[in-house]
Amino acid sequence: MHCDDLLRDTLARHLAAFDVQAAAPGARAAAVAVTVTDEGHGADLSGMPHHAQWQASAALILTRRSMRLRNHPGQWALPGGRIDPGETPEQTALRELREEVGLSLAPADVIGRLDDFVTRSGFVMTPVVIWAGSRRDLLPNPAEVDSIHRIPVTEFLREDAPMLEPVAGGGAPVLRMPVGDNWIAAPTAAILYQFREVCLRGQATRVAHFEQPDFAWR
Repeated sequence: MHCDDLLRDTLARHLAAFDVQAAAPGARAAAVAVTVTDEGHGADLSGMPHHAQWQASAALILTRRSMRLRNHPGQWALPGGRIDPGETPEQTALRELREEVGLSLAPADVIGRLDDFVTRSGFVMTPVVIWAGSRRDLLPNPAEVDSIHRIPVTEFLREDAPMLEPVAGGGAPVLRMPVGDNWIAAPTAAILYQFREVCLRGQATRVAHFEQPDFAWR
């Protein structure tokens, strides 16, 4: 089996077995695109161990938010935004992909959802997992995005991930995911961690309880 077929088949199989938990509807509904690319250019990696096939090919599309934005400038993010009236989360995720990074995909490229995540700033975020296939050219929207990054999934499989920081008074820790010498904070990090556990490992892991850093409350 070619690597791109293996990637999509594995994602679809794991998501189909996952019981998605939806949050109560809110006025500030948003969707984010968890977009998987195959960086292996269709190479046949069938002779490699399963985990090595992922390491050789899969990546996620993340952005660094524009420094000109009022909210959370410069932070790591998944393409996404508010759900417009009459839109589904899937439609919003596809629209935001097109608007933020110039990637036009079809409804058939949507594989499934992860759990809703309620942010401390009051949004209900619905993560939509989307298959982008082979590497494509991307174009950042300068009004929203400073840079686009294809992050290998191996970064999210590191032994030091996730990074859990205790909070004063006890309770669930703040969750971060390392990337290079930097880190990504929840809520984006929580979605990435659940993607790792559900889509890559087939583990029904919940993340809604993890705390977010102070700056995410604004």
